[in-house]
Amino acid sequence: MGKRSNFERIERDFYPTPPEAVAPLLSHLPLRARFFEPCAGDGALVRHLEAAGHHCVRASDIAPQAEWSEQRCVLTRSPLPLGIAPLFITNPPWSRDILHRIILKLSKFAPTWLLFDADWMHTRQSGEFMQLLRKVVSVGRVRWIPGTKMTGKDNCCWYLFDARRQGPVEFVGRCQ
Repeated sequence: MGKRSNFERIERDFYPTPPEAVAPLLSHLPLRARFFEPCAGDGALVRHLEAAGHHCVRASDIAPQAEWSEQRCVLTRSPLPLGIAPLFITNPPWSRDILHRIILKLSKFAPTWLLFDADWMHTRQSGEFMQLLRKVVSVGRVRWIPGTKMTGKDNCCWYLFDARRQGPVEFVGRCQ
């Protein structure tokens, strides 16, 4: 599961997004944001965002588990015609080869919010993506597996990538 655990990873990194991981992002989204969720899994992230007043215009996954989500690989197909959804918001697979390709692909089309480990931004591998990074919102540790007492071993952040804008990266520390 993580670099400091001996748990087996769940296939395709399917860890539904809990509401506590979404809460720090909400104040950074436009009012009633319209978004596309390209790694929707069972739709947990979509449900949390819609409960907060946002609107998912499309959801997809390579192995969708929600009946309203379409089967689509974000890496092999064009995400959407421009203008359909002004934002991408997703909890992508953390596998670096997949994650890095998602950053490069989606950030060309629209601002892209991704939830993954905080340690990534402190590694050399993140260097080539820093020019695309606009904002980091700290989340902390997340309880990925419902009903367990333990949180994950890695702190998490929401990262906003946007290839169409330049400027300094804004860092928002943890508020709670």
